[in-house]
Amino acid sequence: MADAPSDVHPSTLRFLGKEMYVVVTRPVRSAEIEKRLNDHLEHQIKLEKEGVLFAAGPLYSPGASVPEAGMFVLRANSFEDAEAIAKQDPLHRAGLRKFTVQKWRINEGSYTVTVNYSDQSVKIA
Repeated sequence: MADAPSDVHPSTLRFLGKEMYVVVTRPVRSAEIEKRLNDHLEHQIKLEKEGVLFAAGPLYSPGASVPEAGMFVLRANSFEDAEAIAKQDPLHRAGLRKFTVQKWRINEGSYTVTVNYSDQSVKIA
């Protein structure tokens, strides 16, 4: 086993410990975002295809019908790399959204992938 980071509690050493970076992005000038949304989505798909984007989507408060923020999770080597990637988002470059970056250490959780051969469908749960 590789040396554990100094901030890891001993009881979690057996956990996954996969580090990624969470970008939370909030509107600055929301009226203009709709015009540039396709550019943002195309950029996200590009990052997904490159293997950089782990997950992304809007964030809603209880009872809200529109998102108040967005979140995407990046595979990056450092805060600096994650910030550089986030700065390239068209909505960030245009000054329409501001963002924060936090390191996320994935320890617990699971997901299930079902592949049905008969109809070649895939389900992620």
